[in-house]
Amino acid sequence: MKKTNKNLTSLAEHLEKQYGKRGTKKREEYEEGFEAFKLGVMLQELRKHQGMTQEQLADKCGTTKTYISRIENNASDIRLSTLMRIISEGLGGHLKLSVDI
Repeated sequence: MKKTNKNLTSLAEHLEKQYGKRGTKKREEYEEGFEAFKLGVMLQELRKHQGMTQEQLADKCGTTKTYISRIENNASDIRLSTLMRIISEGLGGHLKLSVDI
């Protein structure tokens, strides 16, 4: 017989308890911050997968190591044009966007 732990909650339940329901200001601020965090992690993983340092990536796309670091560590907002340049010129990729409504 399998035991269940009644103290466990799902991620969705936790987020709702911690930040409120989707559509509330606090929850939307959380979701926006999380998306920025994911973007930074994604760029870092792509850069490392290609064996590049932050400085090498910055040189390839015409920005600074500090700026790349700030993006990867979720400390800086990024313009779409800059993101496109980092992806195409720095990493040799193509940016695709989608919108969920």
